[in-house]
Amino acid sequence: MPWKNGGGVTREIAARPEDAGTAGFDWRISLAEVAADGPFSEFPGIDRTLTLAEGAGMDLAIGGEHRLVDERFAPRDFPGDVPTGCRLLDGPVVNFNVMYRRTGTRVRTAVVRGELALGIRPEETLLVCALDGPAALAAEPGPATALGPYDAALLTGPATVLLRAQGHTAVVRLAVEAAGG
Repeated sequence: MPWKNGGGVTREIAARPEDAGTAGFDWRISLAEVAADGPFSEFPGIDRTLTLAEGAGMDLAIGGEHRLVDERFAPRDFPGDVPTGCRLLDGPVVNFNVMYRRTGTRVRTAVVRGELALGIRPEETLLVCALDGPAALAAEPGPATALGPYDAALLTGPATVLLRAQGHTAVVRLAVEAAGG
């Protein structure tokens, strides 16, 4: 889908509520292809976590302050409602992008490798996305689900799964608070 400001393309992985569009989501996870310098779309009340997955990186100007994003697989947090400009360092990039409501949504993003047991509480959703290599998820008992690059799995709690990541794999823990809570 095109960016809100028309400056690029995003491949949506998951959003809640589903089909919420660019204005009504509690959280939204996507892969954004940035092919040219320019402004990021502004999202009032939204925080973002951006992880460089491909390319040399970007120099972001967030509210006039420069932040170099040149380390792959290192999640970077910033407000989505502050004017943000982007200058590519050396050609196009692909970003793993997590956006969420600043109030009412708890989100934690990590990039991992190796073997890790992931516990999911009843109120949580977990999104796992293989970024640059194969990964596998297994619940006890049961067979493993294989993930290739940019494949994702969306899991709800309560559950415990075992992640085996040969490459860098994004793990996003999400919880939307009940109204009034």
